[in-house]
Amino acid sequence: MLRDYQLRQREYLLEISRAITSQLDLDAVLRLIIQYAVEMLRGRAGLIALRQDDGSFRVRATYGLPAQLPHLFAPLFADIPRRLEGTDLARWTVPDLEMKLALVSAALGLPLRQVVALPLAIRHSLMGMIYIFRTEGTAFSLNDRQVLSSFADQAAIAVHNARLYEEVTREKRRLDAIIANSGDGIMILDPDRRIQVFNKALEAMTGVPAQEAIGRPCDEVIDLCDREQGVSICEAECPLKFKSPGERLYIEGDITRADGSVITVGIAYSPLFDDEGELVNVIANVRDITHFREAEEMKSTFISVISHELKTPVSLIKGYASTLRREDAQWDEQTLRDSLAVIEEESDRLNQLIDNLLDASRLQAGAFKLEMGYVALDKLAAQTVEKFRTQTREHILSLDFPPDFPAVRGDMERLRQVLNNLLSNAIKYSPQGGTIRVSGRADDDWVYVAVSDEGIGIPKEEQEHIFDRFYRVESSLSRRTQGAGLGLFLVKAVIEAHQGRVWVESAPGQGATFVFALPRN
Repeated sequence: MLRDYQLRQREYLLEISRAITSQLDLDAVLRLIIQYAVEMLRGRAGLIALRQDDGSFRVRATYGLPAQLPHLFAPLFADIPRRLEGTDLARWTVPDLEMKLALVSAALGLPLRQVVALPLAIRHSLMGMIYIFRTEGTAFSLNDRQVLSSFADQAAIAVHNARLYEEVTREKRRLDAIIANSGDGIMILDPDRRIQVFNKALEAMTGVPAQEAIGRPCDEVIDLCDREQGVSICEAECPLKFKSPGERLYIEGDITRADGSVITVGIAYSPLFDDEGELVNVIANVRDITHFREAEEMKSTFISVISHELKTPVSLIKGYASTLRREDAQWDEQTLRDSLAVIEEESDRLNQLIDNLLDASRLQAGAFKLEMGYVALDKLAAQTVEKFRTQTREHILSLDFPPDFPAVRGDMERLRQVLNNLLSNAIKYSPQGGTIRVSGRADDDWVYVAVSDEGIGIPKEEQEHIFDRFYRVESSLSRRTQGAGLGLFLVKAVIEAHQGRVWVESAPGQGATFVFALPRN
C-alpha cells in the first residue's frame, strides 16, 4: 500500500515536472500542482497564493474552492514574513493557523476542519503559500507535510521559472522597442554577415523594407561605396574581420537607396563573441551623415569663396590708398578722383558682401525679420533701374509695368534688395550687353515681377540649385565673375518670407528670366 502511495506521488511529481518544462502558462501549472497535492493528501480543497510586489497575496490556483471570492481567504495570509532565513521550511507553520482557518471556514460556509500550509520559497525568499484543507478525518501528519513539501518545491520552481521568463520577455520587449524606435539605423548580423534585425530607421534610411532585408547578406542591402575613388568598399574587401572582443570598426561611405538617390552614412560595427571566443553577432549602428558631409563641404566652400571675395576689394582698396599716399608723387585731380571712386566702389562691394553674410547668418538663426508696409513695386523697380543705368554702358535697361499696377504688403528695403540682386546678376552674366527688361503683371491673387536678360543662360540641370547658399553656375564666365553665391539665396529667402515664390526660366545661350510672385492679400 505504501509502495503504491509513493509510486503515485512520484508519478504526480514527474507529470508536474513535465508540465513545468513543456509550457509557460504559470496558472495552468499551478492548477495541476494544487489538484495533485489535494488528491495525494486526500484533502477536500486547496489553494496556491503568490506574494505580490506590495506584499499582499493573490490567489492564483484553487481546487474545490470558490475562486471567485478571493477576499474571503485574506485571514490566511496575515502576519506572514517576506523572508524565512534559518527556518526549516518543511516544519514552519503559519501563525495562528487554526484560528484563521475558522474565520475562512465561516466566511465560505464550508466545514473546513483541518489545514496544512507550506511556503513556496527559493533561497528563503517567500514567493507564495500552498494550503490543503480537509473537512473530516484525522489531522495532517508530519509525513503529509513532507509530501506537500515536494509539491511546494515544484510550485516554487514553476513560479521562479515563470518570473524569470517574464523578466526575460519584458527585457526583450524593451530592447526590441529601443531597437525598433531608435533614431539611428540598427542592423544585427549573424556570423555569416546575414541580416537578422533591420529596424524602422534603417528601413526609412535605405528605402528597403525589413522583410526584404532580413536573411540577405548585408552587402546586398547596404553596399558601401567610396565616392571619391568610385569603388565598392564591401566588394574591395569586407571590413567585418574582427579578431577579438571589444574591437570596434567605424566606416563612412555612400549607399544608393531604393529610389536611386544617394546618401552618406557612418556605420559603427560592434562584434559580440561567446565565452569560447566565437563570433555570435555583429551589431551595426548606422547614421545618416549626409547633412554633416554637406555642412563640411559648405564650410570649405564658404572659406574658399569668402576668402577670395574679401581679398579682392581689400587688396584694391589697400593698393589705391597706398598709391595715393606716396610722398614722391604728385597726383592730378582726375587721378585722385578716379582712385577715390575705385576705393568707394570696392568699399561698397565689401559692405554689400558683409550685409549678405549677416543676412545669411540671420536666416540660419531664424532671426530674419520684415518691416511690413504697402510697396508700389513698379515705382521701386523704376528707382532701382535708374540706379543701375549709371553702372553700365553696354546694356539697355527697360521697364514694362501696366498702369495702376497694384501695391502689395511687404518690406520695401528687402524687396529693393531682391531687385538689386536680380539686376546685378543680369548685368554680370550678360557681358556682351543687350537688353535687360524689368516687367510686371498681376492677376486676382498674385503680382508677378520678372527680370530678363540676354546673357549666357543657365543649364537645366543647374536651375534647381542656383538658389542654394554659396552655389554658382559652373562656367568660364562665373569663374571670372566676382560673387559669393549668396545673392539668389537671399532673393529666395526674402520672397518666401513674404509668402511668395521665385523661379527661373532659361536655356544656355538664350538668356535668363527670373520671376518672383507675391500675394496681393
